[in-house]
Amino acid sequence: MTDDRDWGRRVAALWDAFDDHEPAAFVARMAELAAERPDGDALAEYELASALDSTGDEARAAEHYERAFAAGLPADRRRPATIQYASTLRNLGRFEESVALLTAERDAGSDELDGAVAAFLALALTSAGRERQAVGVALGALAPHLPRYRRSLANYARELL
Repeated sequence: MTDDRDWGRRVAALWDAFDDHEPAAFVARMAELAAERPDGDALAEYELASALDSTGDEARAAEHYERAFAAGLPADRRRPATIQYASTLRNLGRFEESVALLTAERDAGSDELDGAVAAFLALALTSAGRERQAVGVALGALAPHLPRYRRSLANYARELL
């Protein structure tokens, strides 16, 4: 068992050095860090899922995301994990599940990850063959950032949904 802050710093340092590792080495190092936590630990499962996801092993990543959610992720990790898991589901061809998760996430509240939710929802909708809705989601997310035409673009975006 390790101190939570120290463990978190070491995980963050590994992520900071992601590009310095070969994928298998990165996952192996994250698995070592995860093994320091108790079996079934939500944070360990989430970090291992993220490592597998980031190195292209979506099938194994999905299993670890599911374990992380079941174990009760802390609130500050739940939304990023939902975005990542939904992206993984899309990559696995589970488009409607991805759309459902991201739609629920979009409707659940608002924070600094709203743009990421919208972007991944647009991707999932496109993969599901719902391109018109995807454009509506993307334009709706873009509208508040425009110096002009915000209201018009927001209205057009709603028409597409």
